[in-house]
Amino acid sequence: MNFTSDGPIYLQIVDAFEDAIASGRWAPGDRLDAVRTLAKDYGVNPNTMQKALSELDQRGLTASDRTRGRFVTQEEEVISALRRKKFMELSRSWVQLAQNYHLSWKDSLEILQELWKGNSHEA
Repeated sequence: MNFTSDGPIYLQIVDAFEDAIASGRWAPGDRLDAVRTLAKDYGVNPNTMQKALSELDQRGLTASDRTRGRFVTQEEEVISALRRKKFMELSRSWVQLAQNYHLSWKDSLEILQELWKGNSHEA
């Protein structure tokens, strides 16, 4: 993972893990690797990784079991809310860009519809 100077490393890890959960790369109920393993994989101090994982626990995205480890939440409403939050963050940037290019709402929706049809199994 390439960290930036934009914010604390633990929050950048939280963001990456949220993306993994929202996109389905980490499915509900998936077991996460141990703190030390994740820290090594991401090249960070175990305390930094623990702080990121604790934040995910607080947000309800993961839960720890002392004997079995840490797991992605199985609460679909929590995951659905995360997906909406992530999409909203991306959409703000998209709306700002569309406005900067002076695209109308109608033109913007037409572009989205074309992209949706071209990149989706749904019409």
